[in-house]
Amino acid sequence: MNPRVKVLLAGRLSYGVGLHLQKILSDHHHKRLSETANTLVLLEHEPVYTVGIRDGGYTEADEKKLRGLGADFWRTNRGGLITFHGPGQLVAYPVLDLKQFRTSVRWYVRQIERTVIRVCAELGIKAVTSPHTGVWVGDRKICAIGVHGSRYVTTHGLALNCNIDLGWFEHIVPCGIENKGVTSISEELNTDVAVADVIPIFRSTFSDHFECELIDYPSDEASQLLRDAAS
Repeated sequence: MNPRVKVLLAGRLSYGVGLHLQKILSDHHHKRLSETANTLVLLEHEPVYTVGIRDGGYTEADEKKLRGLGADFWRTNRGGLITFHGPGQLVAYPVLDLKQFRTSVRWYVRQIERTVIRVCAELGIKAVTSPHTGVWVGDRKICAIGVHGSRYVTTHGLALNCNIDLGWFEHIVPCGIENKGVTSISEELNTDVAVADVIPIFRSTFSDHFECELIDYPSDEASQLLRDAAS
């Protein structure tokens, strides 16, 4: 029997609320508070630059400069280096107990990559992996990936550029990779493709690659969960 995964459409959240939401959901796993604790959170973030655990190169002055652009700034426990999240980017946080799937973080990351590559293919874009993290179109990154695992419970995830303003990335070296660019679905197709357009394709593809049954969060439960995350 395939695992069941609840889908939470969280709308647009600040990064801090998104972190708190993941903490609540991961606690459901660790404390066994919910029979169906596996959750796929889909959202957009308010503008924010985030750095991963390997990125100690950003000083307080750098942080102040980036905040001055109108974005928030967070240091996180995910893998990877600096990236940007903002409106027009589909952020997916799968909070899964890998013991119900496969107890391999490498397998998990690979399934995320395959999911994104197929989403792009469905839209007519040839995307690939590379020795660098994420998913690429040529030498331009279209999707950043950074995950965290604790006792095989996953947090963080991926950020797929749909119709995001790519100008935000000009102020950083995305994911610490020099001489590489950033792109989006809209940029590649030369037409506006919103997050809402991509979500149905992403859901279907995620279900296929993770061999799981997706079910929607009941609206009352979802509303309460988002209120708790914002408190």
